[in-house]
Amino acid sequence: MAKNISNNNLDKHLFEQLFHEHFVHLCNFAQSFVYDLDEAKEIVQVVFTNLWLKKEEITTEKSIKSYLYTSVRNRCLNFIRDHKKFRSQLLDLDTAGFDMAYEVDPSGISELENKVEMAIDSLPEKCAEVFKLSRFEEMKYKEIGEKLNISIKTVEAQISKALKHLREELKEYIIIFILFILKMF
Repeated sequence: MAKNISNNNLDKHLFEQLFHEHFVHLCNFAQSFVYDLDEAKEIVQVVFTNLWLKKEEITTEKSIKSYLYTSVRNRCLNFIRDHKKFRSQLLDLDTAGFDMAYEVDPSGISELENKVEMAIDSLPEKCAEVFKLSRFEEMKYKEIGEKLNISIKTVEAQISKALKHLREELKEYIIIFILFILKMF
């Protein structure tokens, strides 16, 4: 028999308990689908937000834990589907008559390089150092951790923080970058 989740007394205290008990596990579960910790966290946060906002409307015959895992899985699959669609649309630009044979304007590339350099320089010192070792010196996370005497988890967190910052700082240049990358192939 289907039960309304609100009938299970999903009050603030129980909601917080569910969040603390399942958040990390659900993020790991989501990351196994989307391979990006920030995206995984965002997906799980959306699931919890929807659970709270729609607690009066949501009915389930399963446990709340089952409901959470099913919701996270479905959101991950939607995320993957949407990103495949986006990549497909980018690739269709070429087949739709978009002329990729133009000359790349060197000033545009140097402007992008300058923006990337400025974005990296605006990172906190340790974060920038970790990012540069990873991306420019092609060091593995373990090597970076050993060199800087920090844990691999700290390296991962710093890289994630740097990438999130760079995505935000360079969002207006992402299409130029994607077109440049597509031209290379």
